[in-house]
Amino acid sequence: MTVQTPPAPKTDYVPWREFLSAGYTAPLLLVSLGVWLHAADSLVVATMLPAIVGEIGGAAYVSWTVSIYEIGSIVAGAASALLTLRYGLRVPMAAAAFCFAMGCALSALSGSMGLVLVGRSLQGMGGGGLTALSFIAIGVLFPRRLAARTLAVVSAFWGVSAFLGPLLGGVFVEYATWRWGFGFFAVQALGLGLWIALRPEAENAGAGAQTPGAFPFFRLAVLCAAVILISSGGVRVELLRSGLLILAGAACLWWFLWRDARAGAARLLPAAPLDPRQATGATLLMLLCISMATIGLLAYGPLLMTLIHGVSALTAGYIVAASSIGWTLTAVAVSGSPERRDRLWIGLGMGMTTLSVAGFAYAIPHGPLWLIALLSAIEGGGFGLAWTFILRRVTALVPAGEAARVSGAIPTVQRMGYALGAAYVGIVVNASGFLDMAGPADAAHVARVLFLSSLPLALIGLGAMAGLLRRHPHDAGLQMSSPAAPS
Repeated sequence: MTVQTPPAPKTDYVPWREFLSAGYTAPLLLVSLGVWLHAADSLVVATMLPAIVGEIGGAAYVSWTVSIYEIGSIVAGAASALLTLRYGLRVPMAAAAFCFAMGCALSALSGSMGLVLVGRSLQGMGGGGLTALSFIAIGVLFPRRLAARTLAVVSAFWGVSAFLGPLLGGVFVEYATWRWGFGFFAVQALGLGLWIALRPEAENAGAGAQTPGAFPFFRLAVLCAAVILISSGGVRVELLRSGLLILAGAACLWWFLWRDARAGAARLLPAAPLDPRQATGATLLMLLCISMATIGLLAYGPLLMTLIHGVSALTAGYIVAASSIGWTLTAVAVSGSPERRDRLWIGLGMGMTTLSVAGFAYAIPHGPLWLIALLSAIEGGGFGLAWTFILRRVTALVPAGEAARVSGAIPTVQRMGYALGAAYVGIVVNASGFLDMAGPADAAHVARVLFLSSLPLALIGLGAMAGLLRRHPHDAGLQMSSPAAPS
């Protein structure tokens, strides 16, 4: 009797040499540059913000520089899957790059915070569109087995932006003007848009998978109104006024989710987008809450550190940038991990990020600066450990027809979390005396309240994570895989 040896199971480990020689250089550069523009611009603006407020005023609207950007990101990101199904990748990505360039140019020429915010909304539409479309492009233009390495390279570009963003912002503030910072990114975005427009091979990539319904202009308008109303509640905190605005915003948000769930092929979000009993809903609820909990560092960290510890804008910018650097280092380090370890990295990463929020409640008011920087790196490192595997796990658990919608929804819901989180922390800090601070002690009090108020949101996100990490029939097959080679 002949005994046949079963073939060795395939491993999902991809060596870097194989990945880099696989012939995907052009699409890899495309998605990396799209992410660079969004990531670097955010850190440049955070570093330049004290100088912007010092020249043109608008301290009451500090949180709006984040929330209005995220509103634009939500609109573009939420529409990305539908636009890809209609037109492919090329037209929407080129349009997003040109919109980003227009927003940067407008902010560079602004003489008031109001015009800066209009420019930030256009930057958000462009940056959010580029980010969401880049995630979709990874699923469309790359084989699934290369996705983890692709995301690691994209994370490396994010890390480069984390290093260069604050440096560029500090250079513009110290040696020129913050207006040049916006102009610098306008030129880059214009060049990227022209490059995409001249690359016809992406014309129909991703199109035709489904027939989308009518474009949801009204739903997107209601979603924007929800964030604007909630943000408005924090500009001037008064119990009746703020309460009514927040309730109105919450009602608009509920209506958007309810109506979107009944929109059929024109849905912007996957089915049951915030239901923690489903893998998709658990993933999106987790990302929504943890994004809301972590936006306080970007929105108010540089200003508070400058006031409490007397650091320069450049130093504060680099402390905030440690989050992106931590994200990059951990994402690259674990990018070769097999699918059977996805749940481990997701749980560990989200736990680290939650721990950092609690740590900031002590470290930012009291210091030392190295501890703030360490917690910033832990916050980003947690996202870096988990992010690739969140995307890989949830797309493996949903029907094939939903993969593009889920991929586009992940960065969109993250942006929604940042927008709602910026509105939330704007209310918290203004109510705790941000506009009336008289010295470092008052600023320390505001910082403490800010991060303690953010911690419950992170804990809710951790609770929702259980719906993604629970065992699924998909996991049984992964247990048969051979051990992966080291990354």
